[in-house]
Amino acid sequence: MKFTHRCFISAGIALLCLSASADERPNVLFIIADDASRDSMGAYGSTYIETPNFDRIAKEGVLFTQAYNCNPKCAPARACLLTGRYSWQLKEACNHNPFLSDEWAFYPFLLEDAGYFVGFTGKGWGPGIYRGIDGGPTRFKQLNPAGHPFNDKTSRPPYKGISNVDYGANFEEFLNRRPENKPFCFWLGTKEPHRGYGKDNWKLDGRDLSKVQVPAYYPDNPTIRGDLADYAIEVEWYDRHIGLALRQLEQRNLLEDTVIIATSDHGMPFPRVKGQIYDDGFHVPLAVRWGSQILPNRTVTDFVSFPDVAPTLMDIAGIPIHPQMTGKSFKKQLLSAKSGRIDLERDHALLGKERHDIGRTDGDRLSVSYPSRAIRTDRYLFVYNFKPNRWPGGDPQYGLLNCDSSPTKTYLQSILKSDTEYRFYEMSFGKRPQEELFDVVNDPDCINNLADDPQHQKIKNRLWNQLKQELTSQADPRILGDGDIFDFYPNCRIEKQQELYNKPKYNPVKIFNSKYGSGKK
Repeated sequence: MKFTHRCFISAGIALLCLSASADERPNVLFIIADDASRDSMGAYGSTYIETPNFDRIAKEGVLFTQAYNCNPKCAPARACLLTGRYSWQLKEACNHNPFLSDEWAFYPFLLEDAGYFVGFTGKGWGPGIYRGIDGGPTRFKQLNPAGHPFNDKTSRPPYKGISNVDYGANFEEFLNRRPENKPFCFWLGTKEPHRGYGKDNWKLDGRDLSKVQVPAYYPDNPTIRGDLADYAIEVEWYDRHIGLALRQLEQRNLLEDTVIIATSDHGMPFPRVKGQIYDDGFHVPLAVRWGSQILPNRTVTDFVSFPDVAPTLMDIAGIPIHPQMTGKSFKKQLLSAKSGRIDLERDHALLGKERHDIGRTDGDRLSVSYPSRAIRTDRYLFVYNFKPNRWPGGDPQYGLLNCDSSPTKTYLQSILKSDTEYRFYEMSFGKRPQEELFDVVNDPDCINNLADDPQHQKIKNRLWNQLKQELTSQADPRILGDGDIFDFYPNCRIEKQQELYNKPKYNPVKIFNSKYGSGKK
């Protein structure tokens, strides 16, 4: 089945692309972890978690030190990757668990229209429901925006909590079915290190908890260290499958002809990280290898963001960049002979979020967002929280559902208000001021808010003005005064919400249609 809807590639351009031989167009292998922090990779300094295969890609290619996901939650981050747009430009896809329509063009199918063989294994786009632009079933029921599925190969994982999907074997099957002389585009999405973990897997692995690195926003105790150690095992499982994929390419003499991108959708599934606008939530690992096209052992400090990935892959494949894409290609950074800052204008990243999960209310409104926008520079992170009256991690009475269940979460919830450790609970789940400013060079864990510091008022105001200006140019509804539309886009977990709020007749689709009409705004 061929995906052609809204591709906007003319017949002439398509023929031009098809006329090029497979040798002239590189293959694409995109490898993405589910919930792995940047600092978990050895290439970024991890000493406890071993990631030799990610590190190999970085050593034999380019390591980006300033890569950001745009929106620190699975579905919106992956939507940015696939469409080349910022999340606030993606309507319902800015939210987690949305009803995603095929209004958007996705880069795998743009490449397929240009002659690429396309597939994915594991986790593609999600979670959410992918359906037709008119709200009905999509014509591409068997597809994910990441490609055609290859998920039949399974294996018995060594630990509880690890998926039985054999990503490496599915990639092998994909290559076996690849038509001769066709370049390929494959999305390898591990479900690790997403929760849940098998508790105390670290004991089975014989790990030394004394070597675990505990962030400053957590208390340092065996519970937290054990949880981080269980997480480490799953990061290494992700890395193992990078190695299996590299082996398949080597065995078929395809390694040098393949652009390999290794990354993660956002930070680890822990309180104050996943889904939150702090550095550990949105600052992601990114390494790229492309045979002799890329000089090895290079480290690039240019700021790149997830919306930049799709136009980069179009650029590399020699295909006109789709007009919907507002991200910018970083092919120049890949091919440069230099390290450091290649393009002086790539000196910041824009970030933001809306509704991530259910369990946050505002008066009689249910499952509302925690809207934030942010700008990250080499030294500073400025965050503007539009609704500081809301709970960033979800309402406490509903169990802080915008944070994954975990031993760390349970421990933090058990801390009494009178306890000296209560500050750790507040850092993860407490309400936040409207403005936050952090010196990330001297305060990488984003602990000390400088927004009210008189010495930092000029930098705060400058960053806020820059953020507003750029978001206005991108037609961000939150800046233009129609941001509440993100609250009304339906969360697809309707039955779960009915149960949670004890409202069996609650229908967010009907609520949205009554306010905005049946057509998408």
